[in-house]
Order: sequence, then C-alpha cells, then structure tokens
Amino acid sequence: MGSSSRIVVREMMQLSLSSPLPISWLRIRLPSLHLRPSIRCASSDSDKGNKVSSRLSHVQELLQQAEHRALSADHGPTPKITLDHVTVNFARSGGPGGQNVNKVNTKVDMRFNVKNACWLSDRVRDKIMQMEKNRINKDGELVISSTKTRTQKGNIEDALAKLQEIIDAASYVPPPPSEEQKKKIAKMAAIGEQKRLKSKKVLSDKKAFRRSKNSWD
Repeated sequence: MGSSSRIVVREMMQLSLSSPLPISWLRIRLPSLHLRPSIRCASSDSDKGNKVSSRLSHVQELLQQAEHRALSADHGPTPKITLDHVTVNFARSGGPGGQNVNKVNTKVDMRFNVKNACWLSDRVRDKIMQMEKNRINKDGELVISSTKTRTQKGNIEDALAKLQEIIDAASYVPPPPSEEQKKKIAKMAAIGEQKRLKSKKVLSDKKAFRRSKNSWD
C-alpha cells in the first residue's frame, strides 16, 4: 500500500471514531484508493432469465419454421428436366481416346437458365441459386459439362442426370420434427445456455479477482 493510501485509511479511521463518514467524502476518497465496489442491480437476475428465455424462444421459432415449411411444401412429384429446358453445345473432348477425340465433338456443355425456369417453384429456384451460386453466371445460367462417354448422346444423358440431381436436392423438404425431437432440441439448447452462463461467470470471477488483487499493489 502506498503512502497516499495509508493517509486516506488513517483519515477514515479517525473520522469514523468522531463522526459518521459523510457521503460526499466517500465519493471523493474512494476513487483515490482505486476501490471498485461491486454494485449489483436487482434486475441482473431477471436479465439472465430473459436471455435464456429469448434463446429458447429462438430455437422454438426455428422449429416452428421448419414445421411450417414442411407442411406448406408441395408434396407432388419432383419436376423433371428435359432437353426443352436447356441449351446444348458440343466441343472436342480432351484426354486419352486416340485420334477419334480430335475428330468428333463429343463434349457437352449444357446451360440451364434457372431464373427463367418458370416451371419450377420459387422456393426450388431460390434453393438452386443458393446451392450452385459458384457455377451460375451473371445471366442466371447453370453450366454443366460432361465428357463421361465418347458419344454425344451419352454425355447429354449424363449432363441431364446431373441437373436432375440438383433439382431433386433443391426440391427435397425434410419432414416436420416430431414432439420427441422438439423436446430433445429444447433440452440441448437449455443445457448449452447453462454451460455458456457458467463459463461466463467463471471468467467474470477471474477478472474480478485480478482487479481486486491489483488494486492494492
């Protein structure tokens, strides 16, 4: 403890023997001691409860959205893509294959305009745009190439199959969560929130201990 701190403590003891310490004196002298009194608001506990409830409510909201999405989805057959929905270009294939590779255009470059595909629902189109954003050009075309076979027909079928797999994945909607799954997810969210608050409390106590230790150096 420094000399100035000793003087302040001695003044406090002398004043406490003669008369109670005035509030104004405490306000002036406490900062000189580098004391940090812990002030706890009465609403702190309620705030924690609000945080927990808000996080759990957010999880419940996500579950409700998943249930609504599953119930409102079109459960009809998955749309099928045909040659009428795409544009096909041919080019020479690279790689091994002998002299025939240099003579026949068997490589297929298939373009599917996702933005103009009105035969798909808005949800499926948006999903494809999100899934394949790295392969869709500025005109909204999804480009698929195929050199799987040495024939144009085989590569066209392969490119159409690849596009159909993308449409099937975008059209799939997970089934709504069951009551058991809802309870399990809510329980896991509550456990995670308790762990978060516990680790936050440990870190707060560690910082408070360091402050109280350094204040008397």
